[in-house]
Amino acid sequence: MKTLLDLVVNKSSEISAMDLSRFQAPTNKEFRQSAVLLLFGHSDDGPDLTFIQRSSSVRNHPGQVGFPGGMQEPEDENEIATALREASEEIALNPESVEVITVLPKLFVPVSQFEVTPVVAHWHTPHEVYPNDISEIARVERIPVAELADPSNRMSVRHSSGFVGPAFDVRNFVIWGFTGGLLDSLLSIYELDQEWDAEKVVDLDPRYS
Repeated sequence: MKTLLDLVVNKSSEISAMDLSRFQAPTNKEFRQSAVLLLFGHSDDGPDLTFIQRSSSVRNHPGQVGFPGGMQEPEDENEIATALREASEEIALNPESVEVITVLPKLFVPVSQFEVTPVVAHWHTPHEVYPNDISEIARVERIPVAELADPSNRMSVRHSSGFVGPAFDVRNFVIWGFTGGLLDSLLSIYELDQEWDAEKVVDLDPRYS
């Protein structure tokens, strides 16, 4: 795990927003701010990342899989505070069990008109996590990085809008959209990816749209 964390630290200082997303925010407008927590833990299966699946009953993005996180509130000191507060609310994460490694550049999400800041952290003292608010979160899963990088779990998905982007089909999770694109970029930057068939395009199951 230390080798991976060292790699993340060393590579993260070189990352720009253009390395992570093809979408750039217009410069003449202010956007709502949010943050997500990329929580690197470690288990018997090696380094892992924690994902949530939103409830099918929520108004925005029902059923979608992503990293813990959400909208910045006025009382949040910064993006780190937002990511940790949201993770505590969503999955009962103890902030004291986490060491923040780095804050990545803000990324513009056109569909929601948000700027999202990824906060990368090391989960040095893992503990049980679960859907802390079942009205919003249906499932929490720690997924090994090795499974995310496995070419057999990689594909591209086509949304009904015509959007096509990288995706992951692992442990009955379909990770796509903003999260899929961010994860695809970071696996490459952190030298964790393996060659996969990007020409394999699957229509996105409406449950995840």
